[in-house]
Amino acid sequence: MPGTIVKHSVRIAGHQTSISLEQKFWDILREIASRQNISINKLITNIDATRSGNVSSTLRLFVLEDMERRLSADPD
Repeated sequence: MPGTIVKHSVRIAGHQTSISLEQKFWDILREIASRQNISINKLITNIDATRSGNVSSTLRLFVLEDMERRLSADPD
């Protein structure tokens, strides 16, 4: 189910932690990491370096902003 919360262990800036997100967000984060030719841990570390709040919320907002950028760049 797309709304199911999934917890993953990740390493952020050398520190092991776990993050809970809906599976769809994990899928899109993997896609973004692949587009950028970096690991998902590196992507999350990069995002985490700019956050001011909860890491899960920051990741959700990052995915939303990425999708908004891609939609606005799409000529159709």
